[in-house]
Amino acid sequence: MSRTVLITGPELATDAMNLAAAEGVRIIPTTPYLPADELQAIIQAEQPDAIIVRQGQLTRAMIGASAKLKVIAKHGVGYNTIDIQAAAERGVPVTIATGANAQSVAEHAFALMFSVARQTALLDARLRAGHWDKATANGIELSGKTLGLIGLGSIGSILMDLVAPLRMTVKVYDPYLKELPQRAHVEREENLDRLLADCDVISLHCPLTDSNHHLIGAPQLARMRPNSIIINTARGELIDTTALVEALREGKIAGAGLDTFNPEPPPADSPLWGLTNLVATPHIGANTSQARDRVGQVALRQILDVCNSIALDPRCVVNRHLLDN
Repeated sequence: MSRTVLITGPELATDAMNLAAAEGVRIIPTTPYLPADELQAIIQAEQPDAIIVRQGQLTRAMIGASAKLKVIAKHGVGYNTIDIQAAAERGVPVTIATGANAQSVAEHAFALMFSVARQTALLDARLRAGHWDKATANGIELSGKTLGLIGLGSIGSILMDLVAPLRMTVKVYDPYLKELPQRAHVEREENLDRLLADCDVISLHCPLTDSNHHLIGAPQLARMRPNSIIINTARGELIDTTALVEALREGKIAGAGLDTFNPEPPPADSPLWGLTNLVATPHIGANTSQARDRVGQVALRQILDVCNSIALDPRCVVNRHLLDN
């Protein structure tokens, strides 16, 4: 039986598209970040069996627009843009591609650490504008520093090992972590305030929940060291942007590397853009050829499993607790 899969965004990577063709799946890509009413109208017209969420919001109204909808698959792991309650009320599981993009995001967080520490974005722009800042530029060595990880899922676990050759000590704050991986350079920290005060680099790797919105605000930034760096490749809502702008502008911390924002994209007049100690990228941590291949195939295989009545790995179903109610 032919299945229809709508994507909120462009089509999948080649291998995933080939898998779709082999399985007789009709793929309907859409323009990224369409206005809600336009995307809802497309869903209403196409009546997809499944939706793959790449960009933008998937609202209650959109979920209700297809009477045939059986599964929603996130093209990645961040599901805060999906109304998982509305999906559960329809009996529709929402899946994530657990671990499929972890290596790429961890490497991007690693790259942002270096870029902020050595001011590469600023110096590149200055050099292109005709300046030669050899006499005045002054960076920070990461070797021997302490990295604080907030959240230790797949991404944080990879980053933890990436920094080992730099002889960095890693402290992990994760209230939900059952067992800390055994590494000589890694230790657990039970207190978030102490983690912030004791680390040279803070990197966020936790999902966005109702309880951790603005997890990093003015009080938390005040506890960080003046020469410290914060990295966010998780979700923009984890950081209070206004507080971060103030901390960066006043030199309360040395710099920040952001791949995620609230909202996305940030407005053209955002105060972020006036900060020389910020390195920013447009939520592309997972945007590598390898990760896109893996994520697209995982999302599509999850959809095929649901359509073929094959049980999903429960760890990949983020609204399973709602479906069971």
